[in-house]
Amino acid sequence: MSQKSSMSGDMQPVASGPPDTANEPKPSMSDMRNMKMDASLVPVQLTPERMQSIGVQTGMVEYKQLSDDIRATGTVDINERLLSYVQVRFPGYIRKVFANATYQYVHKGEPLFTIYSPDLVATQQEYLLARQNQKAMSASTIDGVADGAATLSTAAEQRLQQWDIPESEIAKLKESGKPVTDLTINSPVEGYITERNALPNMYAEPSTKLYTVADLSRVWVYAQVFQNDIGRIRPGDAAQIIVDSYPGRVFSGQIEEILPQVDMTTRTVRVRLAMANPGLKLKPGMFVNVDLKTNLGRQLVVPASAVFQSGARQLVFLNHGNGSLEPKEITIGPRVGDDFVVLKGLKPHESIVTSASFLIDSESQLQAAAGSFVPPPQGAGGTASTAKVPAAVQTNVDFATDPNPPQKGNNIFRVKLTGADGTPTTGADITVTFYMAAMPAMGMAAMNTSTKLIDKGNGMYEGSGSLSSGGTYQVTVSAQKNGQVIATKQLRVNATGGM
Repeated sequence: MSQKSSMSGDMQPVASGPPDTANEPKPSMSDMRNMKMDASLVPVQLTPERMQSIGVQTGMVEYKQLSDDIRATGTVDINERLLSYVQVRFPGYIRKVFANATYQYVHKGEPLFTIYSPDLVATQQEYLLARQNQKAMSASTIDGVADGAATLSTAAEQRLQQWDIPESEIAKLKESGKPVTDLTINSPVEGYITERNALPNMYAEPSTKLYTVADLSRVWVYAQVFQNDIGRIRPGDAAQIIVDSYPGRVFSGQIEEILPQVDMTTRTVRVRLAMANPGLKLKPGMFVNVDLKTNLGRQLVVPASAVFQSGARQLVFLNHGNGSLEPKEITIGPRVGDDFVVLKGLKPHESIVTSASFLIDSESQLQAAAGSFVPPPQGAGGTASTAKVPAAVQTNVDFATDPNPPQKGNNIFRVKLTGADGTPTTGADITVTFYMAAMPAMGMAAMNTSTKLIDKGNGMYEGSGSLSSGGTYQVTVSAQKNGQVIATKQLRVNATGGM
């Protein structure tokens, strides 16, 4: 028989499962990850000393008026609603170009270029001729002659207006009686030229976009907001941006629109902000930091440290006082600062554990597993009189493994039962259970391996079992004889071999 393992500790009993056999295949790590990770939980009873040693702290479930900041990055862009295009409505040849540089600033009514158009000159001549005929025929006594001449003059003038010829040019035409060969085209708006295609001697069609003029007094900022935060913002919410170029300067605006597309690479959504641009400090293409102000209203919250993420569940532990802690499954909403919004499962003013939730969860799993053991006979281990204490109290259990310490994979487990007088105890049913609590953060389910030992005679029992992983196990040895528990022993064992 191998040397006994050095095992100590006062742990709660764990559940014994169906017996393993030596030939049963060992589960792989991928199998373990695919197992259900949410073990059953039961209320936990801890002593004041135990609560202090694991650092249990408590808090209250309460309502709070929540507001939060969502921080993102963004870029400045031109406000498309303030873009203007300069085109002509007749074909012609550009002569002189006054606005001859991209990002040149132009005022409304400022000359951009001059254009010569044979069609425009011909229309002006037709208009002048129609006006002369109108004057000559105005004194005619023949019905319809004067009216016809006036109609021709009006039609020619309307054609000039439809070609967007300024009224000042038409007035100059009437006054001088000579067609304008080089017509000056003025800027329709005030802003910066962001695109320029007008060149001297170039032939321009009505479809030719000669200039693009942008008003930069208001700009757009496109913020890249993670999709997890999109549900917390809405159009009209306040926004602020800061730029490294202007330390201490804050620009204010609001959310104009949340664009309906997620970037597949960054998992972000573009949020368009409308910003005032005093002094034209914000330049298109500039990188900025965005702070979105959200108002979530009055919400029921718990401290984030109180929520234990257990697989697909979110748990908190209710504090009933005197060390009584009850696990409670809840549904949580977004995290706001140091709190989680509670959607379901809790009421205001309930006391909850705000720290050491992982340790309490492990304790609860152990006590839940312990509930599946067959309880000892009435009075066993209790306060009954010595005359009524059954033999279970007088039975000694010695446990050993081969190899020592046990390892990941196959091992041999040995138990020796002796009475109070040292005589061997034979004919017992021995079960050895290795249990390790679930570790959701590492993607590992709870491990529970039970092995039945064979009576080898002279109080010796032996059996083989497989451990799926190295690590610290809670081991329970249970001995029954004639249908009654005669001995139990709990200890802690460190197995080698890695996870």
